Amino acid sequence: MNHNTPITPRPLPLSSRTGRTQRLASADQLRAQGIPAAEVAAHCRPGGWQQLLPGVFLLQPGPPTSEDRLKAALLYARRTGTLPEQGPDAMITGLAALTLHRFSSTPPLTTQDRIDVLVPRTRRLRSTGWVRVVRAPESPEPVELTGIPVAPVARAVADAVSGLTDAETVRRLLTEAVRGGHCEPGVVVRELSRARLLSRPHVVDAVDSLLAEGRSLSEQRLYEMVREFALPDPLWNVDLRLPGGPHLGGVDAYWPDQAVAVELDTRAPRQDDDELWTEYTRKREHLERLGITVVHLTPRKLREAMDQQAAVVRTALMAAPDRQPAAYVVVLPR
Repeated sequence: MNHNTPITPRPLPLSSRTGRTQRLASADQLRAQGIPAAEVAAHCRPGGWQQLLPGVFLLQPGPPTSEDRLKAALLYARRTGTLPEQGPDAMITGLAALTLHRFSSTPPLTTQDRIDVLVPRTRRLRSTGWVRVVRAPESPEPVELTGIPVAPVARAVADAVSGLTDAETVRRLLTEAVRGGHCEPGVVVRELSRARLLSRPHVVDAVDSLLAEGRSLSEQRLYEMVREFALPDPLWNVDLRLPGGPHLGGVDAYWPDQAVAVELDTRAPRQDDDELWTEYTRKREHLERLGITVVHLTPRKLREAMDQQAAVVRTALMAAPDRQPAAYVVVLPR
């Protein structure tokens, strides 16, 4: 054997929980196993180990798999040389995370040339190679997918959008997040707001479409709730007004005989959210002073607990005879 002969990597006493030989290791892990830097360098000759990222090694010849790249990114981003499944101090986010969440509008992992990793803001870590480091003031609780800690959909969408300039791509991601049932529009918009992305025109346009679609889906669920749980048919999407007096506001459903109104809260968390909430509260209090019971429903409640929301509405309708008669109001179509 001469100095050009590749060194065959020796098996390491590193193993996964399934008993398989560990494919990846950090420099700290190798050092802990008694393998000095000089030996690591010798193993990294052609045909041997490969350094995928600073301090992260693939202990096999051949190209890394998509799983190798994901786990290597996490090994690089972690505070210590722990394995990817041993702690939430780093997680995959952005387009790679959305692909793991089974988004159809994102490219396969094999074609993505960058992997975003979310870490706490206090970490002193630089982006390198094909890894982009994303910092968060408060890290969300990760979701484990195929053994990989992954950011929740709303956060992953915001991190993906931060690196996109194509309006159509942004619109597709936001639409799939809602239409695919991954999260509610307000949750996505909240993350976009936290990431300070709502000042970008192409993001604002996509958000407007998202909110319109989200409201449409919520209205469909409200129709479905009334039908499936055999509630009395209300007047849909009406404005309420005092006779010859001021406009009281619009409601999504109204039962005039029982003076019960349902209002969907599809507000988006924006900079003027406090003002919108104050206006909503003022309207609700005004209606209740007139003897009108206002049932407040959120899209999430309708999606996750429709039967419970139907029971709330039914209870309000049944309690109508026990209340003082409501003031007479004029009902107009919106």
